Amino acid sequence: MTDIVLFVFVLAAGLIIGSFLNVCIYRIPRGESVAFPASHCPSCDRPLRWFENVPVVSWLVLRGRCRTCRTVIPASYPLVEAVTGAVFAGAFLVYGPTPLLAVRLLFACALIVLFMIDLRHQILPNIITVPGTLVGFGLSFLLEPGWSSSLLGLLIGGIFPLLVAEGYLRLRGREGMGMGDVKMLAMVGAFLGWPLVWICLLLACVLGILVGGGGLLLTRRAMATRIPFGTFIAVAALAALFVGEPMTHSYESALNSYVEWVSR
Repeated sequence: MTDIVLFVFVLAAGLIIGSFLNVCIYRIPRGESVAFPASHCPSCDRPLRWFENVPVVSWLVLRGRCRTCRTVIPASYPLVEAVTGAVFAGAFLVYGPTPLLAVRLLFACALIVLFMIDLRHQILPNIITVPGTLVGFGLSFLLEPGWSSSLLGLLIGGIFPLLVAEGYLRLRGREGMGMGDVKMLAMVGAFLGWPLVWICLLLACVLGILVGGGGLLLTRRAMATRIPFGTFIAVAALAALFVGEPMTHSYESALNSYVEWVSR
């Protein structure tokens, strides 16, 4: 019974925090404070009442429009709240009521904000990635993945993409990966450690090829069109957060079996 109550509490907390993440997603790219002023309609500036801030429910009741000026409220708002709630609930099932759960949820919130900002504006703000890297590394002295794995993950996440970006720039004469992507991958490595940052890199590249490349071909846009790679990094990092450890263990088991078979 206690576990069920905790699960519902974590789910509700995720929905509420998802509402705050919407504020971050809207205000950070504009250089605005995420604390002041209070939530308001961007069109008519009317402060929102408490019953207009109930995650998901308020959007449905208001039918996706401001109660005063009837401006359309994008569906991304309840979607972010629902996804955050689902991520919180899923992380609780994976990590349980442990200190590591809080760290993973903090990391997941940063990923959700970066996903949406990069999707809309094609930027990955330093105000999230740089402190995020420092926080991830600092917490590794207390919890998983441990400071050595975190440091190595930070270096791999930051240096390897930087070398790839530099090589692409020299070969093609144009930027293939922004520094924001590099800083974001360093943050991923700091939080998840070096084995999982490799998985994140692999998944992000696969997603970029399948989704980004396929989308460019379907829309017949020039291949020089910039793809917001940070969105794929965010999805890949969330996947690594949930299933990265089983994937790593499966790979190690398969590799050990292969080595044993060859050595016979």
